[in-house]
Amino acid sequence: MLHKTKGIVLRTVKYGETSIIVAIFTELFGLQSYLVNGVRTSIPKGGLKTVFFQPSAILDLIVYHNELKNLDRIKEYRWDHVYKNIFFDVVTHSVALFMIELLQKCLKQPEANADLYHFVEDALIHLDESSDTVKANFPLYFALHLAGFFGLRITDNYSRQKTFLDLQEGFFSAEKPSHLDFLEPPYSGLISQLLRVMHPGELPEVPLNKEKRRVLLQACLDFFALHMAGFGTMKTLPVLRTILDDSSL
Repeated sequence: MLHKTKGIVLRTVKYGETSIIVAIFTELFGLQSYLVNGVRTSIPKGGLKTVFFQPSAILDLIVYHNELKNLDRIKEYRWDHVYKNIFFDVVTHSVALFMIELLQKCLKQPEANADLYHFVEDALIHLDESSDTVKANFPLYFALHLAGFFGLRITDNYSRQKTFLDLQEGFFSAEKPSHLDFLEPPYSGLISQLLRVMHPGELPEVPLNKEKRRVLLQACLDFFALHMAGFGTMKTLPVLRTILDDSSL
């Protein structure tokens, strides 16, 4: 049966000589895999059709959907949103790839989640249009808010008395935890500030530099690893660190 849906491309794998298998986070059906034939051949005046299936691309799709199949097909596809920077600017592209990998690690089942889809789509569009300072802080904003969609949101109960962020428990405490999975001031206070950011445009208000971003982002990923089975390591993290460290942000 045919359905019209939007989708965000997560990953593409070559299949045969001219085809690909593409993982897409769809608005209607959640995580889905599709076989797309004949896209790895040149087309007159059009380059390669694989350009549509770059990670983070937002597409309008008409797809076949069968609950009993693990691999369906796409009947039609076109751009839903055309980026200005994500595919062309190295910093923006690196942040987007980090966001996509983190999302992939969290998506375990092909379950529809329109709220999550809209959050990710909105985040990618805002990233594409953001200032340099916002881009540098965007991985933290995305990671902290993405966690909430999977029941992992950190409780923002930070206060003058409760300054230790317990990453195992997901809240701030007055006493230093007996384990090593925690943050203390000033880093814990910065996490509290980031949790209160409801729109990417507010990110410049959080006073961060390269060293603070590095510590905080590692803590966020440690938080995911503590609470999500099989989380593993982020392949895009070393690249993102290098890009941000080499930039003037």
